[in-house]
Amino acid sequence: MRLEVVALLMILGFYAVAFGLRTYRHLRETGSTGFHGLSGRPGSAEWWGGALFIAGVVLSLLAPIAGLLGWVASPQIGPGQFILGGAAVLLGIAATYAAQTAMGRSWRVGVRSDERTELVTEGPFALVRNPIFSCMLFTAAALVVLLPNAVAVAAFACLLLAVELQVRVVEEPHLLRVHGGKYRSYAGRVGRFVPGLGLLRG
Repeated sequence: MRLEVVALLMILGFYAVAFGLRTYRHLRETGSTGFHGLSGRPGSAEWWGGALFIAGVVLSLLAPIAGLLGWVASPQIGPGQFILGGAAVLLGIAATYAAQTAMGRSWRVGVRSDERTELVTEGPFALVRNPIFSCMLFTAAALVVLLPNAVAVAAFACLLLAVELQVRVVEEPHLLRVHGGKYRSYAGRVGRFVPGLGLLRG
């Protein structure tokens, strides 16, 4: 089986679990899909965060397809890199879903200014404030290891920029408005994406 086919099946599996299965379970439990869509006016930082996230998803799917169609050169990797990259993608899928599940009824895609959800600080959220995004970035990086072509690198770059904008410009200000000192205290001791890094000062 070609490397691109394996990568495509894995990334389709990731989106099926992270968005399909998670949305289905959330809908069953709450009656809502949890999706709020793009926020902010077109051209704003909030809007760009959402747009870049969509671009990252599309590019991650396009990375193996581009190789299959001959648009980019098919990379030659050794068995060790194949095993490492494939195992990391599978680990990323499982970790992302576990972090989503840990968020429970507070899980959302996007932010609605008039909505108040419980601040989750336990489980993986005791290690980092945004474990879902951390795991998604890990999965995107693993895809680059498994399928090191320019499109996969572009997908990772778009996702990284999207997550930074979404968290810093949209979610953190929203959580500070909603939870005030409770969130500020939590963000002052728990890292943003990596334990100990990105602490909120002041």
